[in-house]
Amino acid sequence: MSIKIYNSLSRKKEEFKPLRKGKVSMYVCGPTVYGEPHIGHVRSAYIFDVIRRYFESKKYKVKFVRNVTDIDDKIINKAKEEFKNEDINIAVKKVSEKYLKAYHECIDELGIKKPTHEPKATEYIKKMIAFIQKLIKKGVAYESGGDVYFDITKAIGYGKLSNQSLEMLESGSKKDQIGIKHNQLDFALWKKAKPDERSWNSPWGQGRPGWHIECSVMSSDILGSQFDIHGGGIDLIFPHHENEIAQSEGAGGKFARYWIHNGLLTINKEKMAKSLGNFITINELEDRGYPLDVLKLLFLQSHYSHPVDFTWERMEELKKAYERILILVDKAKGVQSGLGEEGMLMYKQQFTEAMDDDFNAAKALAVLFDLVARCNKLLESDQENKQFMLRRGVELIKEMGGILGLSFKQEIAKGVSVEEIDEKVKLRSECKQKKKFDQADSIRKDLEAKGIILEDTKDGTTWRRKL
Repeated sequence: MSIKIYNSLSRKKEEFKPLRKGKVSMYVCGPTVYGEPHIGHVRSAYIFDVIRRYFESKKYKVKFVRNVTDIDDKIINKAKEEFKNEDINIAVKKVSEKYLKAYHECIDELGIKKPTHEPKATEYIKKMIAFIQKLIKKGVAYESGGDVYFDITKAIGYGKLSNQSLEMLESGSKKDQIGIKHNQLDFALWKKAKPDERSWNSPWGQGRPGWHIECSVMSSDILGSQFDIHGGGIDLIFPHHENEIAQSEGAGGKFARYWIHNGLLTINKEKMAKSLGNFITINELEDRGYPLDVLKLLFLQSHYSHPVDFTWERMEELKKAYERILILVDKAKGVQSGLGEEGMLMYKQQFTEAMDDDFNAAKALAVLFDLVARCNKLLESDQENKQFMLRRGVELIKEMGGILGLSFKQEIAKGVSVEEIDEKVKLRSECKQKKKFDQADSIRKDLEAKGIILEDTKDGTTWRRKL
């Protein structure tokens, strides 16, 4: 079965046919680095990491580009706030480096794979200027008082991604800046420098690039004028992605063939925003004792294109569901024999069918949980070949989890090693055989105090980390 993708541009599911056989070229809008990352930021990064992982599981070679916006009004304002006495150029650089480092630490913590390329806007200034000159030469852009604008009336089919007509957009636009722009919807490709802003020299004087131009330049430079997939949050469809199309096609390129947009994250059904003070960081989740796989389970509960609502109650439910998987994986770790592919073929097929259908990770996750339930029943059953089935089942759970970016990592409590735990489990078993039950119970309580739970089964004693 081939992969089908809901293309935001055509507004329908389409069979994925890569430009180059066995290869996928993919560009995803990355962070604007002016503040600490929160879980709303990482949802998009995680979603496209899962999509990338699935392509790779199907043996595609993926060229994955995620840009960094490191010059922007918000970054400049943050630089003035945090580094008041510094030269603005140095201050902006310090802010962008500080918060890019924080972003990297955050997504590394989540186990999100590094992009093949991670271009920064400030590294592409010369190429942006050359791209803008090309647009002017083609007659689709113009200079006005040191600024350069894209002439929206020259864009073919403007509004096709957001499903809006130019007439509709013009009727709703603000009627200001007459004489500066030819049309109210014309957008900035180059901005004339203001006092106390980081700027670069250009044919139009000192200034800096507009926001939209960087993605057109970076994507075409790294992936070519046409590539397979462009991704980002649904909030970027208009005007950012609409303007990217206008620029890229205005320069003579064909641009992205498939557009994928993820839904946003809310907190108790309210928009997550720093201005509202309701954002949650990765560190806060960890401080509250939630493994980061639990956050991923929350993201996976809904189709990537739908919104996700965060509540602590839902996180607690998912934490318990996650714990059941860890317990199963731990209990089955001593199984030595394996079974052929046919034993669990149905689950693998259902998982693949779900992911082939527009990366329906919510449905794929349901298949994984069904498999966990079956393995738990096997674990408690007297079925003769249960060990063979269990090993293959757990292998498949890990395989599916790997595609979904789940680690199922059993972290060991601080101050106690695996060797120490195994030694104490062995000692406790000896105490029980010698009917020294008080001593055996003392060993159990000592491990529990260190965050290790012992469970006695008919097949022996197993241990797990307390979540």
